[in-house]
Amino acid sequence: MRALFLIALMMLLVLEAAPLDAQEPSVSADEGGVAIGGDVRDSEITIGVPLGQVDELVRERIRPLEALTESQRDTIGLLKQNLELTQGQVRAALEIVGEKDVPSEKLAAKLIAIAQQFRELRATAAAEPGDDAEIAALKTQAQEAIDAGDLSRADELLVEILTKQLAQRDRLASNAATTLARRGEVALAGLEYVNAAEHFAGAAHTLPLGEEYSDRRFDYLQREANALFRQGDEFGQNEHLLGAVDRYQDVLQIVVRARMPPEWAATQNDLGFALLRLGEREGGAARLEEAVTAFRAALVERTRERVPLDWADTQNNLGLALQILGERASGTARLEEAVAAHRAALEERTRTQAPIGWGHTQNNLGIALMRLGERESGTVRLNEAAEAYREALKELTRARVPLDWAQVQSNLGIALWQLGERERSTVRLEEAVTAYRAALEERTRVRVPLGWAQTQNNLGIVLMRLGQARFRLGDDERGMARLEDGVAAFRSALEERIRERVPLDWAMTQYDLGSALQTLGERESGTARLEEAVVAYRASLEERTRESAPLQWARAQHNLAIVLLVLFDRTSNRPFVNGALEAVNDASEEFRKAKAAYEIDKAERLRAEVLRRMR
Repeated sequence: MRALFLIALMMLLVLEAAPLDAQEPSVSADEGGVAIGGDVRDSEITIGVPLGQVDELVRERIRPLEALTESQRDTIGLLKQNLELTQGQVRAALEIVGEKDVPSEKLAAKLIAIAQQFRELRATAAAEPGDDAEIAALKTQAQEAIDAGDLSRADELLVEILTKQLAQRDRLASNAATTLARRGEVALAGLEYVNAAEHFAGAAHTLPLGEEYSDRRFDYLQREANALFRQGDEFGQNEHLLGAVDRYQDVLQIVVRARMPPEWAATQNDLGFALLRLGEREGGAARLEEAVTAFRAALVERTRERVPLDWADTQNNLGLALQILGERASGTARLEEAVAAHRAALEERTRTQAPIGWGHTQNNLGIALMRLGERESGTVRLNEAAEAYREALKELTRARVPLDWAQVQSNLGIALWQLGERERSTVRLEEAVTAYRAALEERTRVRVPLGWAQTQNNLGIVLMRLGQARFRLGDDERGMARLEDGVAAFRSALEERIRERVPLDWAMTQYDLGSALQTLGERESGTARLEEAVVAYRASLEERTRESAPLQWARAQHNLAIVLLVLFDRTSNRPFVNGALEAVNDASEEFRKAKAAYEIDKAERLRAEVLRRMR
């Protein structure tokens, strides 16, 4: 029996933008059909109230009702109606999401999850056979506390009920387990996942022995594992993901595949997804290989003939694991398997049957194809990737799922950029700029600050490439304009890519900014742009150190030497040429260590030029 009250978790697999040297910006994959107790995505959920009004109520959550504006009270009324809650429960839900700092884009999903828990609690906090009058009265009080949105009081009353029930353990052990599970549900409503896991574990161990309770025991242990997964996944805590993996494996030891094949397969799927999350964070291949094994085990029972949509969901998850493995390995075998898995999923996850899921899988297929295209010559795979992204946008529309729409637009921008580089086509690069700017309409600084900065950085790179392409075509005016736009995009990215918060991303954007300023400065008279480029390159070198990133450090030193040499030519200022010689000597030494023949040659030619001018 599956967990009854959990909301499905559907997260974006975000792959960070690579440095300019590697020319590989960020891509995000959606895991689509993972079903930890359901099948709901945060971004698919609406509550009939604009996000801004909900944000406003969360900020004003501690103010008395009478101190709120009429408009705010009307919004609470709408939430009460749409979420089917009491006024007290609405205020409690707003307090919970505010205290937990739930991101704006997840507010609707979390409020619906909390509302569902309130409804489940209302339905289940009722007297049961065997309850004496005192316990029945306490349950009535707990029901009233739930209706008032007072989760703290409800939990206190359940503790009192539990104490009385445990005193009658021999007779009421089953009821006590139910109460513990209800405490778990209360904890879930408050987003207290660790406490929820403890309560569900307690419920499983409180049940009397005997075959008649085995299904309930399985259910409680599954809920415990799901709660640990949510804590680890949503709060980035790997120790709880590990706990979830252990518990799923424990469940697989007690669930009999022959008697409960759907539950066994669902647990294998959940285990695979927890391992996938760990594998993303830990690096290496071990966890991901285990995830692949778990997904393939699930497919033994989740057959296409028996449960076609579950089969497609697990195929999609398998494709995600194979894709990450393929990105971390040489060759293309795993990426080809990922493409095959996503295409298999699309055979049942059709646009007609599951339009949103179809769109997510098209996006995932696009990413796998793009990674293949990066490793292959030609443009066939990259064109297929762009087509998959365009297909995804037919269902992942801005009106329906704005953040998903923005992410697919960003992914499309990457594919178009790479096509533009290979085809030496300004048309493709202009299309990439359009896609990135579309993404920024929803991927805003307020809503997702680091995602906004990442997209600004990627936009800046494409604008810089476009400016350089315009120069090659002799269109200097438009080339300069695009470079100016690129500089503006990099400076915008640095408003959120702060050194203290994301030092390596900050250093990468500083390097990109230096490159754009250098190109502008070499085409302008004067020295202002070149001096700004020197500042940006030197800032980059503060985090991209010789010890931590030797080749990136050497490339920045090489570019810095070029800028300093140009400054010397324009000013005859001796420190500039001395600095250029020192920088290129360091770069040449590091290139030699890496045995980077092409870069050694470039550095040596630059070194000879610096020495010539010093004479």
